[in-house]
Amino acid sequence: MAMKTHTCGELRANHANQTVTLAGWVHRRRDQGGLIFIDLRDRFGITQLVINQETHPDAHTKAKDLRGEWVVQVEGTVIQRPDGMVNTNLETGAIEIEVHDVTVLNPAKNPPFYINKDEENLDEALRMRYRYLDLRRERMQRNIILRHQVTRFIRNYLGDRGFVEIETPFLFKTTPEGARDYLVPSRVHPGKFYALPQSPQQLKQLLMVAGYERYFQIVRCFRDEDQRGDRQPEFTQLDMEMSFVEREDVLQLVEGLMTAIVENVTDRELVYKPFPRLQYRDAMERYGSDKPDLRYDLQAFEIGDIAIRSGFSVFADNASAGKPVKVMRVPQLGAWNNSQIKKLHQELEELAKSVGAKGLAYMAIPTEESGEVRGPIGKFFANELKLELFERVGAEPGDFLIFTSDERPIVYEVVDTLRRHLAQQLGLIDPKQVAFTWILDFPLFEWNEDEHRWDPSHHLFTSPYPEDVPLLDTDPGKVRGLQYDLACNGYEVAGGSIRIHRREIQEKIFGLIGLEVEDAKQKFGHMLEAFEYGTPPHGGIAPGIDRLVMLLAGEPNIREVIAFPKTQQAADLMAGAPSEVFPIQLEELHIAIRDEDLD
Repeated sequence: MAMKTHTCGELRANHANQTVTLAGWVHRRRDQGGLIFIDLRDRFGITQLVINQETHPDAHTKAKDLRGEWVVQVEGTVIQRPDGMVNTNLETGAIEIEVHDVTVLNPAKNPPFYINKDEENLDEALRMRYRYLDLRRERMQRNIILRHQVTRFIRNYLGDRGFVEIETPFLFKTTPEGARDYLVPSRVHPGKFYALPQSPQQLKQLLMVAGYERYFQIVRCFRDEDQRGDRQPEFTQLDMEMSFVEREDVLQLVEGLMTAIVENVTDRELVYKPFPRLQYRDAMERYGSDKPDLRYDLQAFEIGDIAIRSGFSVFADNASAGKPVKVMRVPQLGAWNNSQIKKLHQELEELAKSVGAKGLAYMAIPTEESGEVRGPIGKFFANELKLELFERVGAEPGDFLIFTSDERPIVYEVVDTLRRHLAQQLGLIDPKQVAFTWILDFPLFEWNEDEHRWDPSHHLFTSPYPEDVPLLDTDPGKVRGLQYDLACNGYEVAGGSIRIHRREIQEKIFGLIGLEVEDAKQKFGHMLEAFEYGTPPHGGIAPGIDRLVMLLAGEPNIREVIAFPKTQQAADLMAGAPSEVFPIQLEELHIAIRDEDLD
C-alpha cells in the first residue's frame, strides 16, 4: 500500500466517502475526550482529522499519545462538513477525515520554538541552529516554494527565447573582481590555488566567443566580504549573456522577464510599466542613491542658484563654492504644531548628522495664505525668493521643506537616509508594490586617491561608449560606461553592461587601472587571446535571485529566502562551519597554520 494516497492539501468535497491514506506531521492536537481532532500537515497543506473513541477505539487510544511534530500515517474516510462547519481558512476546509487507523512513523522531541505559528522576534540564532525545523514553518516553506517558482519560470521564459543553459566551473582562477576570493588549495599542484568564482563573468564572455549567442545559468557565486542583510558569502544569480546585441536589446529582454515574473508568479503590483530610466547622475542628484525606491516621491531639488541670493551665509557660501544645496518637500507635515515640528526637526537632524552632515535646516509652510513660514532660515529668504523656491519644488500649503548642503557625497547620504526614514515613518510604502527602475550611463571609472589610479566603477570588462573612446587617452574621468543597473524598492537587483570585445581596448583599460602588461597577460591572457579569434559584440546582466525573491516575498533580508544561509558573521550555526580540519588534511594540501593565526 502507498505511504499516502493524497497530500494534505488536495482533498475536497468531491472526495467525500472515499477511503484515503495520509501522512505528515501533527500540526495541532485537540483532545475533547471522546473525540480527538488533529490538524495533519505536509508541504501541500493541512487536513483536519477526527478520531472517534466510540467508533474506532484503537485509533483513539493511539491518538491520545500523539504530540506536535510527530510523523504519522492515518487511514480513514473523507467526510463532508456541514455548511456551518466549513473552515474557509483552509483549502481543505470543506472536509475532514474520519480516522480508522493511526500509525506512528516517528515520534519527535518538543521543538525549541513553535512550528505551527509565526512567532514575532524569534531569536535568529536559534532559528539558524535548528534550520531544518525553521524550514518547516509556513512562512519559510512559502518563501522557498516561491523561489522555486521564480527559477522555474525563468528557465522556461529564457528557454522559449533561444537561450541555452550552460554550467561553468566552480574551481577557477583567482582574478581581481572587487571582493576577496574564496581560495581552494590544490593537493596535486603544491602551492597553487583555485578560486571559487565571484561570478562567471569571464566564462560567459568566452561562451560568446564560442558562438552560443544566448547563454544563461542560475549559478552559485562566492565573495569573501563583510555580510549585510542583503548579502551572503555564497549567493545565487541569474547569469545571462547575449551576442550581437546593443544595450536596448538587453534592457527590453530583462524588463519583459521581470514583468512576467511579477504578473505570473506573485500577487505583487507593478508600479511602473514600462520601467522608468534614470541617468546615474540624475538618480544621485534627485534621490541620493543609484538604487532609489520609487514607490514614493520625496525627491531632492537643487536650489543653489536661489540660495546664493539669500541672506543665509552657509547656503550662499556653499553655493558659491559649487557645493550642492538641496531641498526635500514632505507633504502636509508643515501643518503640525510648533512642538511637533521641533521634535521632527531634531529627529531628522540627528539622522543627518549620523551620516556626516553638520546640521539640517527647515521651513514649514502655513496652511493659510495669511500665515507665516516657520523655521529659523525663513527670515533669510526674501518673499520673492520664497515664492521662487516654492515654485521650484512644487510646494503647497502645509508642506514641510528640509534643506541640506555640504560636500556632494555627504548630501547624497543625507538625502538617501532621510527619504528612507520618512517613507517608513509616514507610511508611504505599500508592501504589495514593486517599483523597478533602470539606472544608466554610469561613469566608467572612479579615481582611487590612495593608489593614484583609476578603478572600474562596474568591472574591467565593461565597454565605454564608442564616442567616449578617445577620452580614454585624454580624460578617463569623463568616459561613460555602457553599464546598466536594475533597481527595485531601494535595492540593486541586477547589474550588467555591454562588454569590450576588442583586444586593443581591453588592454587600454588594463593599463588605466594599473595592470602592467605582464600582469594582465598572466591574469587574463586567455581572454585577450580569445578576443583575437572573432569575438562578436556582446553584453549581459546578472539579476540576483536571492534579492529578487526577498523583494517578491516581502521579506526584510535574503536569509529568509535561502534554505541554509550563513549568519552575518558568515557562519553556519547548524553544522558548525567553518570548522577546524584534521592535520593530515593540511599536510596533504601543503598548508601550515601559524600559531599567531589562532590568536
